Amino acid sequence: MTASATLEFDGRPSAARYMLRGAWPVRRTRGLAPQIVARWRGHRADPEDLGAFARATGLPAGRCLSILYPHVVGFRLSMAVLTHPAFPVPIWGVVQTRNHLLCRRPIDAGERLDFETCVVASRVLDKGLEVDLGCTVRAGSEPVWSGLTTFYARGRFGAPGDPSPLARPVGEAGEPGTPVASWAMSDEAHYRFGRLTGDYNGIHFWDWYARRFRLRRALYHPPRVLGQCLARLAEPPPAMQRLDAWLKGPVAHGASVELSARRADDGATDFWLFAGEPRPCMIGRWGTASAADLSTVWKGA
Repeated sequence: MTASATLEFDGRPSAARYMLRGAWPVRRTRGLAPQIVARWRGHRADPEDLGAFARATGLPAGRCLSILYPHVVGFRLSMAVLTHPAFPVPIWGVVQTRNHLLCRRPIDAGERLDFETCVVASRVLDKGLEVDLGCTVRAGSEPVWSGLTTFYARGRFGAPGDPSPLARPVGEAGEPGTPVASWAMSDEAHYRFGRLTGDYNGIHFWDWYARRFRLRRALYHPPRVLGQCLARLAEPPPAMQRLDAWLKGPVAHGASVELSARRADDGATDFWLFAGEPRPCMIGRWGTASAADLSTVWKGA
C-alpha cells in the first residue's frame, strides 16, 4: 500500500460531491490502490429508506435489517473511495465483480450504526487491476456486519500477480440447480434505489447513456438484482449469515431472468441467475456462517 487518505463523514456522504469529483479530470498514478479509509458515523435506517429498499428488492422490511441492507446503504463510502483523486483509475472504468458479506447477528432497524470502508488489498492481473474494499459496520463498539467488495478495471498496471482465492465462484463447477423462479425485471423504483446506494452512474438509468458504452439498454445496480434473488430464496436462520455473490455479467433494464438453486452440503443455498444466456450473470451462496468466516474472507483478499 502507498500513501494513505482518510475521509470523515458525520452524515450521509453527499453523492453530488463525489460524483462531481469523479468527473473532474485528474492526473492518476497507475498501479496498486493506496490505503484510503472512509468513515460515516451515526446512521439510522429510516422508514422511507427501508420502504424503498423493500420495493426495489422484494425483501421484507421487518424489525431486523437484511444482510444486504448495510451493503446497499454503505455503498456511498465505496463511491467516496473510488472517486478519490488518489485512486489509480477513474470510477467510470471500474466494475463490481464480487461481494462477500457477513452479518454477525440480527441488526435491529432502529440501531445507530457506524460504517468504515477501506482499501484492503489490490492486485495486478493479466488484463487489469482488482481492488478489494472492506466495510465494517459497528453498533457502538460492537462489529455487527462486515463486507468485502471487489472492483475491476481493465488496463496495464505492472507485472501480474496471483489471483485472489475468492475469484472462483463456489458453484461454478457442475450443473446449476433446479429452476425456482422466473420474472421480468422492472424499472420501477430504480432512481430511488440509486439514491440508497449513492451510485448515480448514468449507465444505470438511461439507455442513451448506456449506448455510449456499446450497450443496448441501461443496467440495473447489481445489489438490486442480488436482492431480488434473495427475495425468492429461503432465508437462513436469523443468526450469523454469510452471503457470497460473483457478478459475471450485467442485467439490462426490462430483462427476463431465471433463478436456479440447490442446497449445498453445508446447508447453504447455492444459486444461479440467468438473463437469456447460457452463461449465468450471477452465482451466489447464502447460508449460516461460522465465527471463523470473517477471517477467512479477509485472508482471502
